[in-house]
Amino acid sequence: MKALVLSGGKGTRLRPITYTSAKQLVPVANRPVLFRVLDTITAAGIRDIGIVVGDTAEEVMKAVGDGSAWGANITYIRQEAPLGLAHAVKISKDYLGDSPFVMFLGDNVIQGGIKHLVEEFSRGDWNAQIVLKEVDDPSQFGVAELKDGRVIRLVEKPKEPLSNLALVGIYMFDHHIFEAVEAIKPSWRGELEITDAIQYLIEKGYKVYPYIHRGWWIDTGKMEDLLEANRLLLDEINTSVEGKIDGDSSVTGRVVIESGAEIVNSTIRGPVAIGKNTRIENAYIGPYTSIYHDCLIRNCEIEHCIVMEGTKIEDIPFRLEDSLIGRHVEIKATAAKPKAYRMMLGDHSKVSLIRENV
Repeated sequence: MKALVLSGGKGTRLRPITYTSAKQLVPVANRPVLFRVLDTITAAGIRDIGIVVGDTAEEVMKAVGDGSAWGANITYIRQEAPLGLAHAVKISKDYLGDSPFVMFLGDNVIQGGIKHLVEEFSRGDWNAQIVLKEVDDPSQFGVAELKDGRVIRLVEKPKEPLSNLALVGIYMFDHHIFEAVEAIKPSWRGELEITDAIQYLIEKGYKVYPYIHRGWWIDTGKMEDLLEANRLLLDEINTSVEGKIDGDSSVTGRVVIESGAEIVNSTIRGPVAIGKNTRIENAYIGPYTSIYHDCLIRNCEIEHCIVMEGTKIEDIPFRLEDSLIGRHVEIKATAAKPKAYRMMLGDHSKVSLIRENV
């Protein structure tokens, strides 16, 4: 079995972060989302992986490389524009051939992996299997209607959903999917929809089965989703301390402190992840915070945040919460007012936070 990972798209819901970076490379619990997808696929025993790339191809290719870090063989497939998931399948036909494959959206995080799904699909005679999850607002997703254990209808973002079962962005297909993607027409959005392709399979009598996922699943397309994924993944970490913690610091709860990191006169309350060569000085780092590599956090308090690499945050007179901070950002206090409490900053931003004179 092969895998097809979709890592194109413009990530408009994560701007300004995605003006300068691929959304799939934003780290959650200090590991890029795309890396977690590749972890999941290779843990299922799949070694041949095609990655569909778009405008951020060079960045993705540089980060992932040839796949040797995962013991995998990576092939990159360029998509000239985000023309839909079924279009991504269509342009990948030469790579996939007649092999059954799993298709995985590169900005999804799922609990529990997919090894059991891959094994189940490999043993069966199904033509497609789709992973579904019960959600509160199914109108935001592709929605499935089931009957007698099979999928009988799919609708993309319906105004009046027939069920609360959303497609989560993980699919298993055999070669018949290529017949479907060739037959369908672009939707009103100008895209070839994977829901239309699967509906074609259903109508032609092919076997399309559901798998209802009971663990958590996050589509990391928005800042709130990234913070929630960060929280859920940090809840699963085991303590690992490879960096230095001085005698004046207090570290409690589950923490990951990577090599080269230094904790100086600071309080860390897990679950927290601190990246390589990051320095935490005279600071408080509260639960559900991940701070990536090569950062400096000094004289401030941070909680429930994602801070990306190379960022400096210094002398902030109030706690920074619920924030996503991009790469190589500089945040520091100045002597005037007012204060700011919530922010989403793109790469290489510089922000001066104002405080009242005492």
